[in-house]
Amino acid sequence: MKKMLMAAVAALLFTGVSMAQEKKGGVTFVEGSFAEVQAAAKKADKPIFMDIYAVWCGPCKFLSNNIFPTQLVGDYMNATFVSTKVDAEKGEGVELAKKYGVKAYPTMLILDSEGNELGRLLGSSRTPEEFVQRVKDEMAKIAEKK
Repeated sequence: MKKMLMAAVAALLFTGVSMAQEKKGGVTFVEGSFAEVQAAAKKADKPIFMDIYAVWCGPCKFLSNNIFPTQLVGDYMNATFVSTKVDAEKGEGVELAKKYGVKAYPTMLILDSEGNELGRLLGSSRTPEEFVQRVKDEMAKIAEKK
């Protein structure tokens, strides 16, 4: 009986934690192959935001832990892009990093749904506000080119 009660309490705590994480409102990253991300972008009629990172990269970890999970960044990014994260040293990420000439981490690409590069951001940001402004500035440059 005691074990069942503890299991129930643990389940409730786990549910509460996962719900709290959902309420944070950070960036929603689509998982799957690049082809699946492209299909999602076509369906949503949005460009792709691709965070190309390496697991050992400090600035990449900072973005993942302090910038992407915030409400401000999530609100802007989720409304504007289909976002994905790619480990440049594993699986399909190795080829994608080569294809897009990634030489530093983090490299964040803005792509159309066909996979054509529209814009690029390098390095981390200190605050969510700075990150959103950098992405908005890059989107403005892309709009000027059209």
